[in-house]
Amino acid sequence: MNIEQLPIINLLLFLLMALVIPLLKRKPFKITLILGFVVLGLVLISSGYLLWYVNNVEVIHYTFGGHEARFGIEFIVDPFSALFTTIIAGLAAIIYIYSSGDATEGIEKTEYGRYYVLLFILLMSMFGILYTNDLFNTYVFIEILSITTCAIISIKKKKDTYTSAFRYVMMNELGSLSYLFGVALIYMATGFTNITLISESIQNAYASYPVNIIVALGFMIIGLGIKAAIFPFHIWLPDAHSAAPSTSSAILSAIVIKVYILVLVKVLFRVFKLDILNEMNISTILLVLAGVAMIMGSVFAIAQKDVKRMLGYSSVAQMGYILLGIGLLSFEGLRAAFFHILSHGLMKTALFLSVGEIIYYKKTRKVNDFDGMGFIMPVAMGVFSIAALGMIGIPLTSGFISKLNLGVAVLDQNQIIFLVILIVSSLLNVIYYLPIIILAFLKNEKYRYRLKSIEPTPRTMIAPLVLLGVLIVVVGLFPNQIMIFIEAAANSLLP
Repeated sequence: MNIEQLPIINLLLFLLMALVIPLLKRKPFKITLILGFVVLGLVLISSGYLLWYVNNVEVIHYTFGGHEARFGIEFIVDPFSALFTTIIAGLAAIIYIYSSGDATEGIEKTEYGRYYVLLFILLMSMFGILYTNDLFNTYVFIEILSITTCAIISIKKKKDTYTSAFRYVMMNELGSLSYLFGVALIYMATGFTNITLISESIQNAYASYPVNIIVALGFMIIGLGIKAAIFPFHIWLPDAHSAAPSTSSAILSAIVIKVYILVLVKVLFRVFKLDILNEMNISTILLVLAGVAMIMGSVFAIAQKDVKRMLGYSSVAQMGYILLGIGLLSFEGLRAAFFHILSHGLMKTALFLSVGEIIYYKKTRKVNDFDGMGFIMPVAMGVFSIAALGMIGIPLTSGFISKLNLGVAVLDQNQIIFLVILIVSSLLNVIYYLPIIILAFLKNEKYRYRLKSIEPTPRTMIAPLVLLGVLIVVVGLFPNQIMIFIEAAANSLLP
């Protein structure tokens, strides 16, 4: 097997698993779960190997059917795409193990197979988005991702899930069409959809057709902003989190919306490049959007009584942090943004899965019902607390390193006002995370004496939570181990 075929095999493994699941419906469901875990394990190992290969040997270019890149479909695996496909595979494997503990909250058993079919198609589309070097091919994968995400949100047969899914479809189709219109304008100006070929001719196209290029970038930022739930295009996200199963919420917040922000990174740094971005003053627009998201997402989160809606609005604020790093248009900013994508993925997965375990056992999701929960479910609330402290930015967590890197990147660009916004947003995080921790561990101590068994939930739900809690601390204590790959990914995007 040729090494450059490995990315294609990753996609085929996901697609093959999605096709096999319906054929196994008469077999014990445990067989499906084991096969799915094997596929995720193989893809994770493959992605890890590709990450090592592109950082130590060479970047992989693969064109389908032997056609030239301008006429065919080209995949590129470089430090950027290899890093984030590995992160996605790792987080997906953790969420998958958790979901096998009968944690598919509110889903009828007859729908379990369909849920995992959708999950593997969703993963296939995200890998395709990161591998492809073509703007139109990216749109095709985006549409697959949008449809499967909508289906996963609406898989619980309840009125509110259908309403949330409908809102998601409407908003995300606007985002898709906006992105596609931007691609069409770029094609009109350059004659290409291949990203490498566009980047080589974009300067001349901008000189000849400045309106086309400006409008194209505007539409693409808006379209991807809707899909990434960047304030004020976020209105679909809290409802989707609230209605979806906790595993779906974790996938949506920790992985899916990050993929769209990574598409925006590719568009900004690979298609338009720094010279045109600086001439358009795009940095100011992105920084303003980021600052507003960081504050308003946290303000809305404070007002929520439903813990899943609170976490949804928290994700809106955290996307502001990532956009802040990207909007600086600097190496330090990209490094901080990429590290926060990893850090937030770990923390938000831990938060949603912890809440999912509490919902599984206690059948409650109201913030006020968390009194004494730390004595009933010490593992779930312990991991929730570690992740929440990380979101605040407490030292010894990955969240602290994220905010430290963002602060350094902001100061490097002399954007003092955004350092103030970063600090204010962190203080707002304290307001809605700390009371939950206090309620869980410092109130209603009578639960301590009623406790007959530690964490009365399946081990397959507990083990991923413990792993996430450990990873949040380990990444916070030893960030340099992953920072090598993050810096290589940032360097691959900059001239």
